[in-house]
Order: sequence, then C-alpha cells, then structure tokens
Amino acid sequence: MRYLHTMVRVRDLDASLRFYRDGLGLREARRQENPAGRYTLVFLSAPESPDAEIELTWNWPAADGSTEDYGSARNFGHLAFRVDDIYALCAHLQAMGVAINRPPRDGHMAFVRSPDLVSIELLQRGDPLPPREPWASMPNTGSW
Repeated sequence: MRYLHTMVRVRDLDASLRFYRDGLGLREARRQENPAGRYTLVFLSAPESPDAEIELTWNWPAADGSTEDYGSARNFGHLAFRVDDIYALCAHLQAMGVAINRPPRDGHMAFVRSPDLVSIELLQRGDPLPPREPWASMPNTGSW
C-alpha cells in the first residue's frame, strides 16, 4: 500500500493557493481542469515530501452563481508540517494576513487555518527554539 494524497475542498482556489503555495511553500505538482464535471484539482506537495500530496478540489460555481457550503471543517482534524524555523514561518504567514490561532509560544508548535478553515499544525524541526517575543506572550485566538 502507498499513501497518495489528502483531498480538501476549497471555496476560493486563488486564496487557497496563496495560503498553501505562497504562505506554506508547497509546490504545485499538477493541475486538472474538468469542464464537464465543473471542477479543478490542484495537487501540492512539500519540497521534502514530493510523494505525499494535498489535493485542492475547487467545485466551480453553479450556473446561478451559488456555491456549496463546506461548513467549518472541524470534522477533518488537521494537516501537519515540520518546518525549519517556526518563528519565521509564523511571521511570514502573519504578514500575509493569516491569523496565528495557536502561537508558537514554546518554540515547537503552532496552529493556523487555511482560507477554508482547515487546521494546519506547524512543528519545529529538531529541538524547540528558545521562547521569543511576540510569540511567547501572544494569546490563542479563535479555534483550530
């Protein structure tokens, strides 16, 4: 058996690509447009894990402009990524307007949410970094 991918439905493909690609640094492996099925699939992977992919599925709006409601995504759980510098990545995401729901106060773990409310766990590679402001005193926000 071989793990292939995890599929996440997205409401706004551009916003999701900005988050996963430009924010987290994932790379687009391939894209499939299906006009008959009215959807687009974009497969992304982390540079160090090219075989483990996230499939972003964007269902095109209906002819009347309506879109499907995917809810709060709390039933999914989370995606987890090991990162080289949790403070730098959190600062980068925050500069992009992403809320840091669980700041990396311990220099080890943080949580953010994608534009579609999918929880993303960020884990520091190796030993935790020494506590650093503004993260050390930053409170949790929202849910993850």
